[in-house]
This record gives sequence, C-alpha cells and structure tokens, in this order.
Amino acid sequence: MNSTVAQRSSPLVVLELLKPITWFPPMWALGCGVVSSGVSPGQRWPLIAAGVVLAGPMVCGTSQAVNDWYDRHVDAINEPERPIPSGRIPGSWGLYIAVIWTALSLLVATLLGTWGFLAAVVGLVLAWAYSAPPIRLKQNGWWGNAACGLCYEGLPWFTGAAVMSASSPDLRIVLIALLYSIGAHGIMTLNDFKSVEGDKRMGIDSLPVLLGVGNAARFACLVMAAPQAAVVALLLSWQRPFHAGAVGVLLVAQFFLMAHFLGSPRERAPWYNGTGISCYVVGMLVSAFALAAIRAA
Repeated sequence: MNSTVAQRSSPLVVLELLKPITWFPPMWALGCGVVSSGVSPGQRWPLIAAGVVLAGPMVCGTSQAVNDWYDRHVDAINEPERPIPSGRIPGSWGLYIAVIWTALSLLVATLLGTWGFLAAVVGLVLAWAYSAPPIRLKQNGWWGNAACGLCYEGLPWFTGAAVMSASSPDLRIVLIALLYSIGAHGIMTLNDFKSVEGDKRMGIDSLPVLLGVGNAARFACLVMAAPQAAVVALLLSWQRPFHAGAVGVLLVAQFFLMAHFLGSPRERAPWYNGTGISCYVVGMLVSAFALAAIRAA
C-alpha cells in the first residue's frame, strides 16, 4: 500500500481501534440516567448530546485504545487482524491515540458540571487501570469485569442523571445504576470466552480461565439475573408494580435464553449478546421510567 492510500485509510483504522460497536452500552446507560432523573430536557439538549459523546466515542473509545495498546501481544495470538498487531497502526501510535483521547475526554467533561466531570475522571482512571500495568485489573476477571461493569453502566447512568439535575442524583437512582453495573459483570464474562487460549498463554486470569468455561458461564448467568431480581423487588417496594412486572417478564425471557446459551457457552456467547443482553438493556430503560415516575409522584 503506498503512503497516499495509507494516509487516506488511517482515519478508518483509528475508528476501528476505537470500536464504535462498543459505544452503545454506555450511551444507552447515559440515556437511562437522563430518563431516570425525571427532569424535562428543556434547554439541556446540548449537554445531553455532550454527555452521549463523552460516554461513547470519548471515554469508551479511550478505554478501547488503551486496552488494545496494552493487549497488543495477546491480540497477536487471539486476534492478529486488529489495527495494532496487524501493523496498520504502527509504532507507538496506539498509545499516543489513547493519551490524546483521554485529554479530549476531560475537555468535553468540563461541560457537564462538577458531578459529570468527576464521573468522567473515575471512568478514565478505571479505563487505564483496567489495561495498564502495574495495576492491570484485567489480569483478574473478578476485578476487571467489575471495573468494566461500572464504566459501561453505572457511571454513564450517574452522569446522565447528574447532568439533568445539576447535582448528585437521588440515592434510588444510584442504587438501580449500581445493580445494573453488577449485572454487567456477567455480561463482561461473555466477552472472555473467545480468548481462553490466548489468556492462558499470557497469564490473564479471566473467569473462563479461573473457573472453567462451564462454571464461568453459569456464574455469568447468575450475576446477570440476581441484580435484575433485586430491581424487581425494589420497584415493587416503591409501588411501581407495572414497571416491576415488565422487568420481571424480561428476566424470565432471559432465563429461557440462558438455558440455550449454557448448552454451548463458547459458541453461543455472541448469540446471547444479541438476544439476552437486549432484554437486559430494555429492562434498564423500563427501570429508568419507573424512577422518573417515582420522582414525579
């Protein structure tokens, strides 16, 4: 490939590094936070847009760049076609992009007030701690998945609610966001089934490595289901029976999907990501509307 073609393709390669497909969960969670606040958008649409950009392309994009840089040796085994191990992002440019995106994320975060900025700082710290030595939380599936769950669900939800209320969100919002963050721990485990061999060779203790594929799959299902059951119980205690019932129906649907997934976890993890996780995120939105209704009552 000549230099002109390489220059033309480089923005697309950078976009591939930032993995747009991973931006949806935090952007959705931020939207749930906006809804759960019960505050009318009014003139806050620019702030909401800034929050969506921050949660997805910026903070999540940063985490992907950081992860791919520090995982380049593992990816050379598991997924050698990725931008860094394939050489399409040469030298240390993977690291440079991660640093630049961190700085840009902090700049955007200044638009979202004190609580929004602090949530972004926590998210960026976890993004680096997850992949970068000496902490490298991803070396242990327990800690790494917890950090990812918080960054993908809890912090964006908190940020969306904080942007709308211009203050720290209601404790009920924080509690529901935290429960869905815990459930996301199981979702993160689904992503580890595809890289068991490479993780073993590189000494990464993902849950499929630590527990075995079958046990890790069963544990992931338990961790996804238990927080949703707690959400149903809380919504019932807060006199939102219809919302609780809707989340309960979605959870029952997941049980049937989980049964199929557990029959062959490694092969069916992508399938469950597209089916069971869809039920999970719809339940998040239902819970957000329940919180908004509680605040309006």
